[in-house]
Amino acid sequence: MTHAPAASRSRRRRHDREIVALAVPAFGALVAEPLFVLADSAIVGHLGTAQLAGLGIASALLTTAVSVFVFLAYATTAAVARRVGAGDLRAAIQQGMDGVWLALLLGAGVIAVVLPLASPIVELLGASETAAPYASTYLRISALGIPAMLVVLASTGVLRGLQDTRTPLYVAVAGFLANGALNLVLVYGVGLGIAGSAWGTVIAQCAMAVAYLFVVVRGARRHGASLRPDAAGIRACAQAGAPLLVRTLSLRAILMIATAVAARLGDADIAAHQIILSLWSLLAFALDAIAIAGQAIIGRYLGAGDTEGSREACRRMVQWGVASGVVLGALVLVGRPLFLPLFSGDAAVHHAALPALVIVALSQPVSGVVFVLDGVLMGAGDGPYLASAMLITLAVFTPLALLVPTLGGGLTALWGAMTVMMGMRLLTLWLRSRSGRWIVTGATR
Repeated sequence: MTHAPAASRSRRRRHDREIVALAVPAFGALVAEPLFVLADSAIVGHLGTAQLAGLGIASALLTTAVSVFVFLAYATTAAVARRVGAGDLRAAIQQGMDGVWLALLLGAGVIAVVLPLASPIVELLGASETAAPYASTYLRISALGIPAMLVVLASTGVLRGLQDTRTPLYVAVAGFLANGALNLVLVYGVGLGIAGSAWGTVIAQCAMAVAYLFVVVRGARRHGASLRPDAAGIRACAQAGAPLLVRTLSLRAILMIATAVAARLGDADIAAHQIILSLWSLLAFALDAIAIAGQAIIGRYLGAGDTEGSREACRRMVQWGVASGVVLGALVLVGRPLFLPLFSGDAAVHHAALPALVIVALSQPVSGVVFVLDGVLMGAGDGPYLASAMLITLAVFTPLALLVPTLGGGLTALWGAMTVMMGMRLLTLWLRSRSGRWIVTGATR
């Protein structure tokens, strides 16, 4: 009678060790990425307001462009992890190489669009006459680094699929430090201004891509995987990533609609919304780290044909998601009075943000489960369902958000709609996880 509970505790401890070993380095790498923009902003900000405004516009465009292709990491993680679970490391790394080639092709396509259209795009976003030239300069130069960043995404997916989140952490930290040093030298030492900041970022991004390629190519040679582009493999990667692209675009649409609605509420509300959204994004990094662990672990279990192990891992990660959400929510509640003054001294902004932050805090346990189940289904390669679920969520959220200015309630009501959105995601993901239809074993789905 005592053996079963002991065996259960042993399995939980094993799952806990795997989750921590993958999630903690993943969190470090996730946090390091947005620090690139912060470092650029801190350095360029001393050049002048017009330069900083230009950087802000160009960075928003570049961040959006790269985030749209995050499926390169997600889809590659799941596909590689399945083959690792099946014991076929050669096929796993071959799948990763196909993802890298797809990243290069997509990056080349983005450059072909951005370089000739940089100025019109900047003008479309409403850049002022003084900021527009700086935004165009930064955008044209930084666009050259997009293929490198997409290679970084695909290569990160390869290593996560191989159950390695430490190497991405090391590369991200080294890239951040190199970016800061290069920016200082090129902006002030060489006197290139905002162009120096862009070139420093591009050089750091290319160095990161080279570091990843060194690791991936070394693994390919060790296990006999081909380094040549394979049309069928690249096409398969694109097909696997397409549903995740739909999911990501739907989520980006939700965030854009929320920001547009907040802008209609008034200056204090949009300022408070931006502060809350920054915090919400930071909390998402912490929860996304567990989701990344879920992608790698679930993919490996399903590749090995271990359905019970995948169910147990899913249950344990959901418990981690709830616990993490409770802790993060409590920190938000306690830290509200200390957090807001860091960003604004305006009493009207504080008044708008405080009740909305309560809603954000209370919704964190829901967010924790949503991120975990999202990662589990990604790890299972259940992209088409994730795309459909997010489209349904977008359809539910949009009318709710657009009614906020008419019905009243201000920013609190808007973040109430955001919580309904997360609740809708929870419902769709929970129903799928309960159905068991995501459990498809084998080296491929």
